[in-house]
Amino acid sequence: MTEQTTVYPDLKGASVLITGGGSGIGAALTEGFARQGARVAFIDIASEVSQALVERLAGQVDHAPLFLHADLSDLDQLRNACAKADEAHGAVTVLVSNAALDDRHDLLEMSGDYWDANQAINLRPAAFAAQAVAPGMIAAGNGAIVNFTSTSYMLNIGAMPSYTAAKAGIVGLTKGLAGRLGPHGIRVNAIAPGWVMTERQKKLWVTEEGLNAMIDRQCLKEAIQPEDMVGPCLFLSSNAARMITAQVLIADGGMM
Repeated sequence: MTEQTTVYPDLKGASVLITGGGSGIGAALTEGFARQGARVAFIDIASEVSQALVERLAGQVDHAPLFLHADLSDLDQLRNACAKADEAHGAVTVLVSNAALDDRHDLLEMSGDYWDANQAINLRPAAFAAQAVAPGMIAAGNGAIVNFTSTSYMLNIGAMPSYTAAKAGIVGLTKGLAGRLGPHGIRVNAIAPGWVMTERQKKLWVTEEGLNAMIDRQCLKEAIQPEDMVGPCLFLSSNAARMITAQVLIADGGMM
């Protein structure tokens, strides 16, 4: 984990909920908020890596993260997990919708069932997680929601049409939520990462040639790491960004 040089006092003790927080970018976010002193709950379907993350952080942070096992495509499981986060740490005032599944799929072979299942992971949970935590934020009179989109939908990538449609939808959802919840003091923003070198990406899709080509297009000539998403997310979740809402922060090393 990259050492954090910025401390956000309002995040200390805050009730934070992160979806997909057990691995990849999500694990970096879970650790980042925990090291700010926040009370972090995270939802994931992968038990082994999630438990390992909790065990690694226990004793290193003020509050060990709470792992909530759930399949986010099941709305009942999602709602139950959100309720458990509220029960454990008080009303969630920071929601980070990070969970995603960027499997490659071909337009000519894609079925309706595949499309629906993909959207049920990549778009729908962000809407219903926000719905679940919104009453607590409204009662508190403040809150921050950060939705993770992706630069992939801006790049005309043809290998995953449902995924890129979902990520474009995240931007529309972010703006709609910002308009609906803003009068209650709740800010809603999105982060669009570039190609982040998670273990999943490196295992399935990263090649030396492909990575070098991507870095060549970036202004900053180095690979993007999961930890590089932590600072932008902490900022947007904190009072430092108190008048920022309905925005998309692109974190891609200056490729776009």
